[in-house]
Amino acid sequence: MKLLTLNCHSWLEESQWDKMKWIADAIVQNDYDVIALQEVNQLIDSPIVKGKMKTDNFAYVLLQELKLQGVSTYECHWDVSHIAYDKYEEGLAILTKHPIKEITSFYVTKNQSIDYWKSRKIVGAKVEINGQPITFYSCHFGWWNDEEEPFQYQINQLMKYINQEDWYFLMGDFNNDANKRKEGYDYVMKQNLYDTYYLADQKDEGFTVTGKIAGWDDNKEDLRIDYILTNRKVKVVSSNVIFNGKNKPIVSDHYGVEVEIPLQGK
Repeated sequence: MKLLTLNCHSWLEESQWDKMKWIADAIVQNDYDVIALQEVNQLIDSPIVKGKMKTDNFAYVLLQELKLQGVSTYECHWDVSHIAYDKYEEGLAILTKHPIKEITSFYVTKNQSIDYWKSRKIVGAKVEINGQPITFYSCHFGWWNDEEEPFQYQINQLMKYINQEDWYFLMGDFNNDANKRKEGYDYVMKQNLYDTYYLADQKDEGFTVTGKIAGWDDNKEDLRIDYILTNRKVKVVSSNVIFNGKNKPIVSDHYGVEVEIPLQGK
């Protein structure tokens, strides 16, 4: 089972159409089972094409690019979280080539208004892979020290919502450096979760942000703030950063994370 998570920073990148193609190229080449995307934007005024998705929805356009490359097997679940830059509906998406059995989306912030940029929604999909139901959540959280919308509250709301009987993965932009002690990462790992990065037999340095980006205006360090977590201790063959200029071209202000997990049928 191959998984990918990426904060797309969509429609805010230079050479955006080239970068869209590079993402599609990697998906075709690596044949991911499930892909979690964050900052999946669409213009507020664009016409609707399906459900809440509009014609310029980044995930929808990505699916069209995949079809141009001969891949039409992916389904997509997307939902809007909040308005960004006064013109975009920003949301999250899960793409998968396996049957989707259930979908969900829910806020984890105190404020649940689409008009407030700190409102945070989680998008989830229960997917059947080799006869096994597994739930995947695409996540984009706030910051540990945010007084209005603290990260700890968001994690607490998430864990209340999740059915702990399910096998699930949390994939996305956690906005907390995994190498910073006694803050967000340590709090997450107290929730009986496993970090696939540390479970992996083969891994790289793991950094997904280098230097200053939106929300990290004063940052000068290499950070690991995008992760893939699960509630089962599983064998992980590899965990690699992608779209970092070494493993595929840079496509966003975040790098992506890809993991491979052996999965037997039921």
